[in-house]
Amino acid sequence: MNTTDRLDASLLDPKELNRLADLVIREDRPALIGREGVRIDLPDPIFHLLVRIIRTIREGKAIVLLPEDETYTTQAAADFLGMSRQFFVDLLEKKEIPFHHVGTHRRVYLKDLLAYQHNRDRSRHDKLGTLFQAADNAGVYDAVLPTKHES
Repeated sequence: MNTTDRLDASLLDPKELNRLADLVIREDRPALIGREGVRIDLPDPIFHLLVRIIRTIREGKAIVLLPEDETYTTQAAADFLGMSRQFFVDLLEKKEIPFHHVGTHRRVYLKDLLAYQHNRDRSRHDKLGTLFQAADNAGVYDAVLPTKHES
């Protein structure tokens, strides 16, 4: 499958894939050079993103490029976050994730899904840290629990 948003590595000729391995930086400043010799200097973040893309393609994985303002249906958004559609809709109704309407249907931007996911993951990490600290302070983190036969 090759669309404007997705590049499937399996569509590349094996010789093309091998040529990707030969890419090296020969200058102090990374650049793209076109067939006509036109040179475009690349900012470091773009260069590093392109290197990551090339490595991923060499591993035989597909690359999907989506703008932050890509819209998702409630079902697609719920699938993205790994939850049921009803639970996701409840989050929308509680105003935990921004949304807009297209006709009578709710739509969510990718950037808002990513923000929610980041905040959710940070909150989970913080709560696990608090739980670990409480267990460690109580001296039970490394405690050996008795088995059924020992109790």
